[in-house]
Amino acid sequence: MILSVTVNPLLERRFFFNGITERSGNRAKHQELRAGGKGINISRQLNNLNINNHSFVFLGGKNGKLLREVLRQEKIEFTSTPTKSETRDGVVIINERNNKVTSYFGINSQITIEETEAFKSKLEKMIMNCEVVVFSGSSPCTQADSIFPFGIEKANKYDKISICDTYGPHLNKCLEKSPTIVHNNIAEVEKTFNISLKDEKSKIEYLDSLYKKNVKQVYLTDDDNPFYASNFDFHFKIIPPQINKVDSLGSGDSFTAGIIYAWHNNLTFEAGLKIASALGAANAKCAGTSNVNFNEAQELIDNIIVNSVGKKIIKIDVTPT
Repeated sequence: MILSVTVNPLLERRFFFNGITERSGNRAKHQELRAGGKGINISRQLNNLNINNHSFVFLGGKNGKLLREVLRQEKIEFTSTPTKSETRDGVVIINERNNKVTSYFGINSQITIEETEAFKSKLEKMIMNCEVVVFSGSSPCTQADSIFPFGIEKANKYDKISICDTYGPHLNKCLEKSPTIVHNNIAEVEKTFNISLKDEKSKIEYLDSLYKKNVKQVYLTDDDNPFYASNFDFHFKIIPPQINKVDSLGSGDSFTAGIIYAWHNNLTFEAGLKIASALGAANAKCAGTSNVNFNEAQELIDNIIVNSVGKKIIKIDVTPT
């Protein structure tokens, strides 16, 4: 079972318009509530890939009650820890006339130390009973910053695969705990560590710096641009497929779900790279969030190029003769 951990979930209020003018009084033709937050998005995508998973979240206030119902409607299995603070919400505006999507995010929850400790207590028990645990999304406040590093440490203790897909002040502490796999986009890393990753040399050096921290695989994505990844100390440059982008929100989460899919199905690293890239690109082609059908992604796989950089992996032909 895959466990996704989201400490900053989001209640999305989605409004659909036939067109939007600069004048006031634009009226939506349709609206809906959706469950958001990176870990929740990963769970939704894993459901579409028929991979058993469970989501662990904080929920609080009226938004938390609504989000609980939305998770049930979306058939996302979950466990929650209650908070006194209101679960954050956001607004997503979809203009179907020009396929333009605009997102606005509300105020983060303020988690207490007591709520953090209660969450960590449940988390350790859940990690013991999963195969892979994904720590994904932002931390809502400093009181919650210790959760992901704690979880990565426990995953290592119980010999579980951990995937870290986060950013912000707590990222460095997460990396120091040596997650098995790390996924970040370049903008997140540059902003978090105040560094520049503009050329291939700097990107490879960053990948190597994580390998020295005992991170086995790193995926350093860059929207729809070519990106870099590493498998131990072997490096790869990936050229994603060209698409007509509508909204990239959730593409990184679909990508992470693809990494899990590859692990779950014992695929090679390069095959997993293509599937993850295809899922991320397919997500960006529509206004949905991490709700890609696998067949849609497969149509893009042949247009993805994976090249090794530097040291080559020796491939041995073990075909019987």
